[in-house]
Amino acid sequence: MVDMGLLLIRLVIGLAFVGHGAQKLFGWFGGYGLKGTGGWFESIGMKPGIIMALLAGLAEFAGGAMFALGLFTPLAGVIIAGTMFMAIVKVHGQNGFWAAQNGYEYNLVLIAAAIGVGMIGPGQYALDALL
Repeated sequence: MVDMGLLLIRLVIGLAFVGHGAQKLFGWFGGYGLKGTGGWFESIGMKPGIIMALLAGLAEFAGGAMFALGLFTPLAGVIIAGTMFMAIVKVHGQNGFWAAQNGYEYNLVLIAAAIGVGMIGPGQYALDALL
């Protein structure tokens, strides 16, 4: 059952990050693509915006895919945690803890889950288990 639980956590979090990365990179799922995301990044002081949007999108897309697949899981967890840390520093941290006030609560939950799975391993239903 533990392996199935880890698979569930990895798939939900990993695929959500793939989707967020696709929003930034390609404008899919209601996202703004590199140009729109880059403009917003510039507005919050992350310059050059398009390069930062590309890096964030690639981190979310690749980190999420690796996490979902259970491939290089500790690295995937660090990538996901890093993107959420930046979200806290640049966007949510100033709003306090609670997500209802656009705070960092949810980001912190994702950091804990990504680092936790990275530390204990992805379970047997993962590419890491085959390697």
